[in-house]
Amino acid sequence: MGEPFDAVRVAADLARRLGVKATRDEPLARFTTMRVGGPADLYAVAHNTFELRGIVRFARARAIPFLLLGRGSNLVISDAGVRGLVIHVKAEESRVDRDRYVSDAGVPMARAATETQAAGLAGLEYGLAIPGTVGGAVWANAGAHGGDTASVLESATLLLEDGSEVTLPADELRFAYRHSRLKDAMDPAGAREIVLGATFRLRPDDAVAIKGRLEEIRRWRREHQPLGIPSAGSVFRNPPGDSAGRLIDQLGLKGYRVGGAVVSEKHANFIVNDRGGTATDVRRVVEHVRAQVQERCGITLALEIELAGDWSAYTPQEAA
Repeated sequence: MGEPFDAVRVAADLARRLGVKATRDEPLARFTTMRVGGPADLYAVAHNTFELRGIVRFARARAIPFLLLGRGSNLVISDAGVRGLVIHVKAEESRVDRDRYVSDAGVPMARAATETQAAGLAGLEYGLAIPGTVGGAVWANAGAHGGDTASVLESATLLLEDGSEVTLPADELRFAYRHSRLKDAMDPAGAREIVLGATFRLRPDDAVAIKGRLEEIRRWRREHQPLGIPSAGSVFRNPPGDSAGRLIDQLGLKGYRVGGAVVSEKHANFIVNDRGGTATDVRRVVEHVRAQVQERCGITLALEIELAGDWSAYTPQEAA
């Protein structure tokens, strides 16, 4: 997790060098869709790409471990919080350029879907169902409703480990199901390749027709997903040729609870935090469900969510 650092001094340096305000022991639960997680040693907001670039370079130069935070979806931060620096990415500039949508990393995918609909461009409708940002969508090759990032991304601009920037075509990001090469470029000190922005190549279509498809996605989500209750979205990736939710449901695990975390009765691949649960509650539900599917179905479910922060004090739930 990196060596301890002087948070007071680092915060003062960030303010002096970059004009960025950083706060100590910032509670992180309110920045995540699961509403769990302890404090960050140090927390700073990158309001634009200039600040994002600068804060990352600042942290790397001082060997300060860092975690990038977007909209806090698909993420469970430990109750102990995050050692080092949390960089909240709120760089949100975007524009339509003929048949392309050019976006900073912090633009919410749902906003990308509605902005391109208004411009009569199709291809990003799936983004309405993605609770995260463009940067996170590129990093994870996020997808839903038959669409995914790999199918519409033209290029991504990355900040590399040596501080240089490069714009890569999508085919160099080695996309796979819910995966890109960016996931491989991770270490305990933070991501080695960071998405600064992305360009999507879309196709012209009737804005009314696109709006109809968005409304259908909204309707499906209302009927099938536990909206309005804290969750991290789909917990597990679908195994080849099957559905994680179907497997969990057929084992009768809907309603399985530890503390404030429970497998949703509405969608078995969601764990919801309906009683002010903790990150430990959530992880224990995750591990029980995965163990049951492995034992009874012979299938190892891979996590779609990320477990972030300091889990060194975590202990699994004792078997009943």
